[in-house]
Amino acid sequence: MSRRWDACDVNQPQIARQVLLCLDDVLCQTAVVLLIRREGHLILHDVPLVDTFAEAFPMAVCRVIVTAARRTWAEIAGQVATGYAASVIGCDAEAGIERSLGPEETPDGRPGVSLLFFGFGRDSLQKAVVNRVAQCVLTCPTTACYNGLPVVKEKAISVGGNLRYFGDGWQFSKKLEGRRFWRLPVMDGEFLCEDLFGTAKGVAGGNFLIVSRSQTEGLAAAEAAVAAIREVPGIILPFPGGIVRSGSKVGSRYKKLKASTNDAYCPTIRPLVPSQLPEAAASVYEIVIDGLDLPAVESAMRVGVSAACRPGVLMITAGNYGGKLGPFHISLHRLFAESSAPKPA
Repeated sequence: MSRRWDACDVNQPQIARQVLLCLDDVLCQTAVVLLIRREGHLILHDVPLVDTFAEAFPMAVCRVIVTAARRTWAEIAGQVATGYAASVIGCDAEAGIERSLGPEETPDGRPGVSLLFFGFGRDSLQKAVVNRVAQCVLTCPTTACYNGLPVVKEKAISVGGNLRYFGDGWQFSKKLEGRRFWRLPVMDGEFLCEDLFGTAKGVAGGNFLIVSRSQTEGLAAAEAAVAAIREVPGIILPFPGGIVRSGSKVGSRYKKLKASTNDAYCPTIRPLVPSQLPEAAASVYEIVIDGLDLPAVESAMRVGVSAACRPGVLMITAGNYGGKLGPFHISLHRLFAESSAPKPA
């Protein structure tokens, strides 16, 4: 199904409207997304977008393909292997299910899932992936584990090569089309795991905050954003259900804590802190996005923000650290006002 995107501008005193028309050539239906620029503010579907940016940063990433005899077991293995992986602030990795895979998309012709794992370096990423595959995939009935990214030997991590020792000397390997696979005897047959997994330089920490009039309306907007973002390839939403209720800031009044509650966006203490919330705000939810590259994160933010602009949402903003932490500054306004991607700062 082909789509054509056109844009036109209508200039009025203090208001410039940019109307994006999506023309479906097959069904001849027209969808309209309305952007209004009023006195320097960008308004999408009647929801103001704050003129700020999300601050993202590079992380090492690998893709793990898990298959099983039945989809149910592949999904269970994927869910468990990517659990407790919301933020590297307190976890060994950030991880999530990228998407489900049909038998025609997997190396062994069985149903599967694609998982993405992010770490601050290849050494820490390898340790996290080996431990998680060992405890959550190797142990799961009928599963097998394959690499999902191109392998550059000096940038690869060893997964099957480390797990083979569980075979206690009974393990053996086969090389097919230049790829080595380890076969470990287990009680329901064999566990197959690829030797080396490719890594890439991913982008983590893309984000936006949904400020709403009520918790109910805010959660509905966040759920709509998550549903839209999950259609974008090459990304994960590492937090529970893709939604963050406890956004954090760097540091704390308690010396032992690396991060603490983002008090500027907590509505119940608005009178007591330098709040960033409008008077009517009663709830804030954050969506955090990790991706294989910057364009994937930008695409996910764009569709997520658009889907979140619903009744009851007062504004959309984004989290950053003043530009001091991450080299990628993704402007909310530029996501919608320009077709060119933001460059690293």
